[in-house]
Amino acid sequence: MGVEEANAISGLCGIDVAKKKKISLVTLLTGLVSLSVALTLTILLLASYHSNRQSLFKTRFALNHSAATKISQTIDSLFQSMRAGLKYTGAYISVNHLSNEQELQKQLELLRLSGNFFNSITVVDETGLVRSVTPSSDGTVGQHITAEAADEALASRKPYISKPYTSSTGRRIVFMSEPLYDKDGVYRGFIGGSLYLQEDNILNMMFGKHNIDSDGSYFYIVSSDGHLLYHPDKSRIGEDNSANPVVQKVLRGGSGYDQVTNSHGIPFLSGYSPVPENGWGVIVQSPISVVYGELNRYIRTILFYTLVPFALLMITAIWLARRLARPFVSLANLASQLGRGERIVLPDIKHHWNREADLLTQTITMALNDLQKQTDQLAHAAMTDSLTGLTNRRTFESIMAQWTEKRQPFALIVMDIDRFKSINDTYGHQAGDEVLKHLARIVASSVRSNDVCCRYGGEEFVVLLPFTTAPDARITAERVRTAFETRENPLGIRPTISLGIAHYPSHAESAEMLFQRADHALYQAKEAGRNRTIVAD
Repeated sequence: MGVEEANAISGLCGIDVAKKKKISLVTLLTGLVSLSVALTLTILLLASYHSNRQSLFKTRFALNHSAATKISQTIDSLFQSMRAGLKYTGAYISVNHLSNEQELQKQLELLRLSGNFFNSITVVDETGLVRSVTPSSDGTVGQHITAEAADEALASRKPYISKPYTSSTGRRIVFMSEPLYDKDGVYRGFIGGSLYLQEDNILNMMFGKHNIDSDGSYFYIVSSDGHLLYHPDKSRIGEDNSANPVVQKVLRGGSGYDQVTNSHGIPFLSGYSPVPENGWGVIVQSPISVVYGELNRYIRTILFYTLVPFALLMITAIWLARRLARPFVSLANLASQLGRGERIVLPDIKHHWNREADLLTQTITMALNDLQKQTDQLAHAAMTDSLTGLTNRRTFESIMAQWTEKRQPFALIVMDIDRFKSINDTYGHQAGDEVLKHLARIVASSVRSNDVCCRYGGEEFVVLLPFTTAPDARITAERVRTAFETRENPLGIRPTISLGIAHYPSHAESAEMLFQRADHALYQAKEAGRNRTIVAD
C-alpha cells in the first residue's frame, strides 16, 4: 500500500471539526438545563402572576368596599347624632326659651361647642326671621332668610337636609334642620346647622385633612345629587361628579366595588357604600398601580429566592456535563491525533459511571487501538521497501531534504550491484531478489544505528551517514563492498558492487546536486572496472 493510500485514510480520520463551529456537550447540557429552568420559572411566574393579580384585585376591592362601608356607617351615626342634637336643643328652646334672646344664644353655643358638629347654628321663627345665630359674628340676626335651602326647610316643617349650595358669603354649605313646635304644637320655625365644606368641619376632624395613604388610596363623599362634599383636594369640593359610573351606582343605593377611571385618566379600584341617613355616598379607591407594584415586588421576591437554587442547579449541571463529556472529549482528541498522523498512546480503559459513555469509551478505544495498528502498518509500508525491509526512496528523499534544510553535515553513499541484469537473466528474478535481500542485510549490519539505509530502486541502494566526513564514509563503504564480495550468498556466486560517495556541504549545496555528485562517482567506479569505491571530486 502506498503513501497516497495512507494519506487518504489519515484524511478520513482527521476531519477538521474546527471548520464549522460545533456545540459542545457541556454547552448543550447546560443550555438544556438553563432552558428547562427558564421555561419552568416563566410558566410558574406567569401562573403565579395571574393568580396573585386576581387575588390582589379581589383583596383590594374587598378592603376598599369594607372601608367605604365603615365610613358610611360612621357618617350615618354622625348625622343621627347631629340630628339628635338639633332635635333635643330645638325641643328645649321651643318650650322654654324661644323668646329669651340671651338664653337662646346660650343654648345654641352650648350645642355648637359640645359636639363640634356644625360650623354654625341658626334659629329661624315661623316668619323666616333669624332669631339667633352662633357664632354671633354672622350678622344675620334680625334679618329674614334669603337662602333657598332655608326657605325649603321652613316650608317643609319637618327634618330637612339640603344639597350642597353656595351661600351669599361664598361658602360651600350643607344645611340640615329640625322643626320647632311649642308646647301647644304650634309650628314656631326651625333650628338648623350648617357645615362649611371647604373649611374645617366635623368631617375633617373625623377623617383627617389629608386622607391620602402612602400607596395613593383615598376616599371622597358625594351628596345625593353627585356633588363632592368631601375630598382630599379641597379645590374640588362642590364639583359635580355625577357622571362617574361608581357615583351613579352608590346614589342608586348600591354597595359594592368596581374598576373606574378618574377624571385624570388614572384607573382605580373602587369600593362604594351609601349613607342611609342623608342619601350621600362614600367611595374609597386605590390606584391600580398599587396592585401592580405589589405584584412586581412579589415577582422580585420569587426571583430573589430562586436565584441561589438556580445557581446551584447550574453549577451541578455544568459539573455533571463536564464529567459526562470528559470521555467523549478524550476520545475525540485521540481520534484527531490519529487523523493528523500523530503517534497516539491509548490510555487504560477506565469504566465510566454513565452506561452509554462507558460502552462508547470501550468500543472506541478498541477501535482506535486497531486503527492505530493499521495506521502503523500503513505508515511502515509507506516508508519501507517491501522486498528488503529498508526504507524506500520517498523516505530517503524526505530525510535528505530535512538535513539539507537544517544545514546538517552528512555523507551520502550510492551503491549498485555490478552486472545485476545478467544475474536475473541467468538465475531468474526470484534469485535476483534473494541477492538484493542479501545486500540489504549486509548494508544494515555494516552501518551505525542512526545511519539511514534505503533501497533507491532496482539494484541501487543508498546510505545516509549523519555528521560523517567523506573519508569516514569511504571506510563504511569499503566495509559493505568487502562483506558483499566475500560472504556466502544464496546463489553460491560472488557478485560485486560499485559505490560512489559525496559529502554535504563539501561537494554540493543542495540535495539534488549532492545525489548527482554521488551518482557520478558511482558511474566513475563502474567505468574504472567496477567493484570499487570512488569519492566525488
